Amino acid sequence: MGVEPSLPDKHTKMGEWYDGVLERAELVDNRYGVKGFVVYRPYAMMIVKRIYEMFERELEARGHKPALFPLVIPERMLRKEAEHIKGFEGQVFWVTKAGHDDLEEKLALRPTSETAIYPIYSLWIKSYKDLPLKIYQSVSVYRYETKMTRPLLRGREFLWIETHDAFRSEEEAMEQVREDAEVFRRVVLERLGIPFLHLRREEYDKFPGAEKSYAFDCLLPDGRVLQIGTTHYLGTKFSRVFEIVYQDVDGENKYAHQTCFGIGISRILAALILLHGDEFGLVLPFEIAPIQVVIVPIPRKGFDTGRLLEYARRARDMLAERGYRVVLDDSEKSPGEKFYYYDMRGVPFRVEVGPREVESETVTVFRRDTRSRKTVPLGELCSLIEREAGEILRSLRERAEARLRDSVAYAESMGELLRYVSEGKSVIKVPFCGSEGCAEELRTETAGYETRGYVEDEDASGKLCVVCGRRARHITYLARAY
Repeated sequence: MGVEPSLPDKHTKMGEWYDGVLERAELVDNRYGVKGFVVYRPYAMMIVKRIYEMFERELEARGHKPALFPLVIPERMLRKEAEHIKGFEGQVFWVTKAGHDDLEEKLALRPTSETAIYPIYSLWIKSYKDLPLKIYQSVSVYRYETKMTRPLLRGREFLWIETHDAFRSEEEAMEQVREDAEVFRRVVLERLGIPFLHLRREEYDKFPGAEKSYAFDCLLPDGRVLQIGTTHYLGTKFSRVFEIVYQDVDGENKYAHQTCFGIGISRILAALILLHGDEFGLVLPFEIAPIQVVIVPIPRKGFDTGRLLEYARRARDMLAERGYRVVLDDSEKSPGEKFYYYDMRGVPFRVEVGPREVESETVTVFRRDTRSRKTVPLGELCSLIEREAGEILRSLRERAEARLRDSVAYAESMGELLRYVSEGKSVIKVPFCGSEGCAEELRTETAGYETRGYVEDEDASGKLCVVCGRRARHITYLARAY
């Protein structure tokens, strides 16, 4: 018993597939009436809440403390760091009126919070004893996205977590950058099954005001990459502007070294949907699923419905006692309608209970990711769920990792690069001199492949830039991006 696929193939028609899942799984409503702003429906927010919790636990375990800074930033503060405002000015939403009155000073809705937070840090940090200072906030940010918007992938309001940390030295700050990458790996790869490229951005592609920028790019089914997080070493650029000065043990006043870490919750949700889903809808890792197990009674004419439901309740109570998020759907919808509904929402396990199962004291368990069934004694149901929950995550992660691995090619000449482009390779590594001019030529020659950055310890010695022929500084990764 099952249902026919109701969605197109996501690899060939990703946009159509994605829009269909967002609507039918009741994740997002795009009809709010302001372009780039969407409504997160309850099922999506239950997933979002758990992603937030995963990151917040990891951050707090490493010494970060939660805070909340104002949404609005005075224009004079936003403009203090020249490179920073140059990078964001075209994306800022401005508040210019309050009630009937014009404001004396424009207020920006936070596009990011460095200029909201660091004036306060200058008041909090006075001595080396005040360091390190490690704070995060879980908020929305607002950017006037001028490209085509798409729910969760590219919007004008999106959910994220940002950390803002201050240290005595560059060494301590860079250790934090490495810790940020480990936090991201532990949540996104190990618990959500989303593989990514961890790349240092090119000098011309850094976060505005940063000394070094590192990004996390995941590969989507259409072959484009999506940046789902970044971490930055800011050096003393912001601390000099905002006078974040501490007195060190030697009595000297010194500028703090800073880092910031942006975790794109909305985009991680989009990646989760897109990477693991299939033609039947969502496929969710067990830990993140709002409903982990659904029990569907399958009545038969002539069989005692009360007895059937009582048996289904026994199964539900066993699972609930183990702490699983379990639903017994005893509505009047047909079994096929229920199968469609929970398949679309990515419920990891469906427990089917009919007269045969009641008579034999068994249950039939359907596993969403493999679409396979097995019948086991009722007493073994909980152990089966416990055992196979981890298998779902492993299977999803390994499949996504294999696809990313198979999508990466290496080229040492322009001809070889263009051949891989024509073959449809999604990510192509090339020796690169690091110049923005060569990057623009690469983008033109490849019809849109961008330099995404490089792995710092990947050896480029003896290699020549595929564009200009000069000595390569590193092996850069090229891809089309959202």
